[in-house]
Amino acid sequence: MPANSRGTLIRIAAVADIHYGREADALIVPALAQATADVDVLLICGDLTHHGLVEEAIGLGKALSGIHVPILAVLGNHDFHSDQQTEIKRALKESPIRVLDGEAMVVRGVGFAGVKGFASGFGRRMLEPWGEPVVKMFVRDAVEESLKLGSALAQLSTDPRVVLLHYSPIAETVEGEPLELYPFLGSSHLEEPLNRFGVAAVFHGHAHHGRPEGHTGTGVPVYNVSLPLLRRTRPDDPPVRIIELSVEGVPQAKP
Repeated sequence: MPANSRGTLIRIAAVADIHYGREADALIVPALAQATADVDVLLICGDLTHHGLVEEAIGLGKALSGIHVPILAVLGNHDFHSDQQTEIKRALKESPIRVLDGEAMVVRGVGFAGVKGFASGFGRRMLEPWGEPVVKMFVRDAVEESLKLGSALAQLSTDPRVVLLHYSPIAETVEGEPLELYPFLGSSHLEEPLNRFGVAAVFHGHAHHGRPEGHTGTGVPVYNVSLPLLRRTRPDDPPVRIIELSVEGVPQAKP
């Protein structure tokens, strides 16, 4: 890694919503191999598979075996669709992909923490655990994902820290989606541990028609790296978002 006045740099490439298993999206793999030739780590922020099938996950793992940098990932809602998420995580242990689900990992001196996250909405419009049991269960899942993220961040003594999510922690990066979908695209519960631990950068997917970037209430940069969004907003660039992160934790987004 090069060094300059900002200190030692790590180059992070991130993408989400690969949906491997659909023929069209399987074509992403060669492009990913080329795009990660000069980065230090690849992050995949959920929806690795299209139907949530173990064979899709195994196929993706084999397809990415030619990428020679650490690959960190979280699962997304599509990866849960066939109720094979446990088997998917088990199968990916035999692949180059390291799935984070409340775990943390250090790469080149930078700490990475990841959870899937969940829905419930944002700010004052966030769903509250009140009324029917199913509503309380829905909100409880969102809170538990937030607690899991906080626990993962607490495991890290490194500075900076980087977070992988599938669901968004802020409303800003889902803007562009139909308003009716906002409560299902993320949760403000996920924002609290990001601010508390002062993370350097956050990556998520899920909002295919959202905005490429935003900030938490304390200024933490949040990047929406959904593949459909990257293709629409950066059609001439590789299908990843790349940032350079210094050991002081200042992200330098690639233009």
